[in-house]
Amino acid sequence: MKRRHILQAIGLAAVVGAGAVQAQNNELKVAIDATYEPFTYKTPDGKPTGFDVDIAEAICAKLNRKCVYVEQVWDSMIPGLQARKYDVIISSMSITDDRKKVIDFSDKYYKTPSGIVVKEGTPYSGPASLKGKKIGVLKGSTQEKYAMGELKPAGVQVIPYEAQDQVYLDIKAGRLDGTVADKVEVTGGFLRKPEGKGYGFVGPDLYDVKYFGYGVGVGMRKGQDKLKADINAAIKAIRSDGTYDKIAKKYFDFDPYGN
Repeated sequence: MKRRHILQAIGLAAVVGAGAVQAQNNELKVAIDATYEPFTYKTPDGKPTGFDVDIAEAICAKLNRKCVYVEQVWDSMIPGLQARKYDVIISSMSITDDRKKVIDFSDKYYKTPSGIVVKEGTPYSGPASLKGKKIGVLKGSTQEKYAMGELKPAGVQVIPYEAQDQVYLDIKAGRLDGTVADKVEVTGGFLRKPEGKGYGFVGPDLYDVKYFGYGVGVGMRKGQDKLKADINAAIKAIRSDGTYDKIAKKYFDFDPYGN
């Protein structure tokens, strides 16, 4: 009898263990940087929300998996992915040639321009117009790459930050003259708020592929061909069944999918 009970206990443990593995396999660990309103940010009670998060949830629903969010500072996003801290990055990461050398991407799920923000009335005829000014950018972002490539050679002091909301705090405090940021994000996260009063865009929309890539996609480790195919199918499905448009209308008065 004792042997039988032991075998039954082993069998039950195996079933429970298999269930735990199955539940774990059903999770999709999603990296986010929750400082990027309206794409990825937190509700007052600390819950992740925003356009990226809603897109992630829609993708997970199509994959029959549960999104589990892992917060990560922006410039450590790719190292964290390679270290297997999470499965994917769904946090407004642009698909660029440099990034494609080290990780893989899904098809794009949105594409919006970036822009330069400074005090209203600032004369602007090109990067040299901003010589001597202090411009804050998100460390590791496409906007930092642009600022270093175009503004810094023109005499602009480019200062990288760990989070975009820290840039806005320092603009408000007078420690920065402006920023380069995604036009949708900086509009919702700064310009439409009281602290953004008196600031606006100068110059053209910034789309240069050399800096800004081909739109925003889901980042994943190289070699995950099945996951990539599944996520691409999910993006296509939510685009065609109305889910994408429903999510977009929560945050924007235009189609963020772009050209």
